[in-house]
Amino acid sequence: MSVYRDDAEGLNRASQQRQSAPSPIKQQPLTEFQMLVAASVGRIVPMYGQDLFTNVPDTFAPVQRLPVTPDYVIGPGDELLIRTWGQVTQNLHLTVDRSGSVYVPQVGEIRVAGLPFRQLQGFLKARFDRVYRNYDLNVNLGQLRSIQVFVTGQARRPGSYTISSLSTLVNAVFACGGPGPHGSLRHIQLKRNGELVADFDLYDLLLRGDKSKDVPLGTGDVLYFQPIGAQVAVLGSVHVPAIYELRGHETVAEALALAGGASSVASTSSLEIERTNRGVDGSSARVAVDVAMNEQSLAAPLRDADIVRVRAASPRFDKTVTLRGNVATPGRFGWREGMHVSDLIPNKESLLTPDYWLRRAQLGLPVADFQPMLPPVRSGDKESASNPGQSTSKPAMPADAQTVNSGLFPGLSLGVPADNGQAQPNATQFQSIAASGEDEAQLNKESQAGRQSAAGGPQQEVLGSGPRLVTTPHFPIQTQVVRTSPDIDWSYAVVERLDKQTMTTKLLPFDLGALVVKHDSGADVELEPGDVITIFSDADIRVPRAQQTKYVRLEGEFVHSGVYSVKPGETLKELVIRAGGFTDQAYLYGSQFSRESTRREQQQRLDEYVSSLSYQIEIAASNKATSVVSPTEAATVGASVASQRELVNRLKQVRATGRIVLRIEPFSSNVSSLPDLPLEDGDRFIVPPVPSTVGIVGAVYDPNSFLYIPHRRAGDYLQTAGGPNRNADRRQIFIIRADGSVVSRQYTNRSLWSDDRFSREVIYPGDTIVIPEQLNKTTVLRGLTDWSAVFSQFALGAAAVNVIR
Repeated sequence: MSVYRDDAEGLNRASQQRQSAPSPIKQQPLTEFQMLVAASVGRIVPMYGQDLFTNVPDTFAPVQRLPVTPDYVIGPGDELLIRTWGQVTQNLHLTVDRSGSVYVPQVGEIRVAGLPFRQLQGFLKARFDRVYRNYDLNVNLGQLRSIQVFVTGQARRPGSYTISSLSTLVNAVFACGGPGPHGSLRHIQLKRNGELVADFDLYDLLLRGDKSKDVPLGTGDVLYFQPIGAQVAVLGSVHVPAIYELRGHETVAEALALAGGASSVASTSSLEIERTNRGVDGSSARVAVDVAMNEQSLAAPLRDADIVRVRAASPRFDKTVTLRGNVATPGRFGWREGMHVSDLIPNKESLLTPDYWLRRAQLGLPVADFQPMLPPVRSGDKESASNPGQSTSKPAMPADAQTVNSGLFPGLSLGVPADNGQAQPNATQFQSIAASGEDEAQLNKESQAGRQSAAGGPQQEVLGSGPRLVTTPHFPIQTQVVRTSPDIDWSYAVVERLDKQTMTTKLLPFDLGALVVKHDSGADVELEPGDVITIFSDADIRVPRAQQTKYVRLEGEFVHSGVYSVKPGETLKELVIRAGGFTDQAYLYGSQFSRESTRREQQQRLDEYVSSLSYQIEIAASNKATSVVSPTEAATVGASVASQRELVNRLKQVRATGRIVLRIEPFSSNVSSLPDLPLEDGDRFIVPPVPSTVGIVGAVYDPNSFLYIPHRRAGDYLQTAGGPNRNADRRQIFIIRADGSVVSRQYTNRSLWSDDRFSREVIYPGDTIVIPEQLNKTTVLRGLTDWSAVFSQFALGAAAVNVIR
């Protein structure tokens, strides 16, 4: 079958392509009425319908591949697709030339311009019947012609537009970006050959989706945007607050209908209209008018520049009381005559919040610490396709398993990596089980630092092959006994009541414990409508120490180690007696007592010191920078400042421990030696067993831990470690006692008639001797060089004096 294409006319097909989507519209300036409304209500109110043209999407652009209506009129530039089959087979692509005709081989020239599309097939069939017999024919339209329309008036982008012949008035409105700020949406006129064809109201399309009055465009049509007419602003409790254009003499009810009607929270009594009144002398002033929300008042016509403000209903609750705070069911409740607080809080269970029961329920959830792991997934598998070259793994557990990780093995959810033949360091493998919480945090930090791979990713040390279990000899704390919710303030609750005479809020306090526990009718306040009852907890108001719930943790060498609830006024000594006292192996001198409030205070002081030190370093660096005279000195000063800043950065990472030194006598193991220290919530008292070593660290020849030998002195242990080396600062040696105190050689008394008292200090189990490095040590050669420079300058000065003489 041959295909015949008639392009003899050489029409420009590029002009018939789809109109490109317009660029985003720039922000338009505010109109005078918008500024008037903004001055009245305090915010900018948009003009209804203008946001539709802010950024016109591609779907509004005229398109070519739309079905052709039966009334479409054939014209020059349209492409006819004619197919015949039977006795004759043809596939013709014919373009209507400027004379309105097409040329068909063997049939001749046929004039088709002006024919409706529904008549085209019958017309061509009659012409083809003159030549052919026993055939069928089908006619369709291919590429359609373009038409030129003109957009004038108050359009956002006026000008000449070449659009598809299928375009309508609405398509042209969106193609030109709609009306400008002063253009009308309600009077868009279409003129053809000087006559008015349509006066389109775009509100019909925007408000009701009615496009029935849309008309097709023709070549040479003019789209005219009239200047905007009368405007009103509808604000307040309406569904679509905006500035609306009036088409005629709309009433208040019709304006509310344009704004979608009043909202569900609007006042049903009246609304406010702000308008301009003009006097007989030509003066004008803005006035406010109250309009009742009835049929007669809403039928009043509106004026140009009116502002209709629909008031919101009052949020007042009538015959209602409110219960809030630390209660089981906070909310609003209906008031009745003779109602008291006990009607809302009938028993103690009414004071347990839902959060309390939720946290209690979470304590019984299973944990996911023990999970066999599947073998690692290699980098060629389906699940690791997104991460080539890496191996992944996952827990071997059912898909519907619901567990909560307790944090015992924090890296368990990451899976087990593949064996790579490299041993990973583990700083916690040989650590004591009885390490304190501070040691535990440090060990975890060190173990994480030691498990860094060459690529920088965290690695875990694993044991065995195939399905395996992550394990470690050092077990962190996984079970805690803490308060799951704040305690109720039994001594104080309050009723807030509005005084109807002075319109001020008064507070009526009452004793909650007397009401709920003792059922004291004197504390049962009678309620009035609008009262607000507030129940407090110790998280809201700090209660006296005797009323606070305190949990103290006793660990180590106690007969009954554990977490204890402290009785009112109970001291550390009394609590230890209640716990059964100490075991025979208790080393009370090396005990550690830490307190959370002390830790916060220590951390605050440490942060203040670091901030002050940083400020002093910066000031000193600035002063030194202005006094350098050579590049060598500048480099030295820069290195010194960098070192000091690095020290400050390291100090910022230091965290306070909250430890309190109890000053207990060495080798004392009686409970009576403990101080009568009042306890606080979160206190922790750790009593270790008697250690068997003494530590020596720093600038000695053999820094190590040595076996404790009774009655040996500091000098004896230093001699055992080889003594201080040549880099040691002998005047700054100090001893850290097991109880947390420090003995410094610098402040140990020494005279000409006595030897070194520091070397005769008795060492106890668990003590540590620290020998610092000498940081500012200079070499002999450096000293000789400096002195030689001084002498040479002195000699030059003497020679100059002799010359002058």
